[in-house]
Amino acid sequence: MLITFEGIEGCGKSTQVEILYEYLLSKGYGVIRTREPGGTMFGEVLRNALLQGDMNVSPLPELLVFMAMRAQHIEEVIMPALQDRKIVLCDRFTDATYAYQGYGRGIDLGIIENLNRLVTKGVRPHCTILLDVTVEVGLKRKARHATMDRIEKEALSFHEKIKKAYEKLSQDDPGRFFIIDGNSSPESIGDVIRERVITLMKDYGI
Repeated sequence: MLITFEGIEGCGKSTQVEILYEYLLSKGYGVIRTREPGGTMFGEVLRNALLQGDMNVSPLPELLVFMAMRAQHIEEVIMPALQDRKIVLCDRFTDATYAYQGYGRGIDLGIIENLNRLVTKGVRPHCTILLDVTVEVGLKRKARHATMDRIEKEALSFHEKIKKAYEKLSQDDPGRFFIIDGNSSPESIGDVIRERVITLMKDYGI
């Protein structure tokens, strides 16, 4: 089972991946956590280069690098884990590409769809958890932590596009998306996500 976590910068998804991972692990489930961009040695090297704050990258090369990382991630991590019937928790996946490179950068969504189909080999999330916060809240959270990367430093208008993109993506696929208010405490959000995932696991016989 593949469960992905999505949302704007600072929404709290990475924290929730960690909370759910620790819970499932404590209950004895076969589970892995991973992320995009990155997830493999190849991907992490490219991630570090691509997100450098002073790096100038045009939209199309950015998209192609993301897709290269995803192709490696699918072959090396996600597909083997799914074949072993493990639960895969992924911090960002294909929806992020539609949101950031499609709606955010303006790349044709058809191009992204074709590339995603090529690199994912038909792998789709069983559930996508979308953490919902305002852009102002998300960026304020980011500013409290480490130095912001190249994408986090984008203009407010860019991040507003991303938020609207996730709203559109979730409306287009309501059966897959589970939207949760990201303004509550991490613990209470984690409780809601855990209940949803447990129900989903029962539906799939896990």
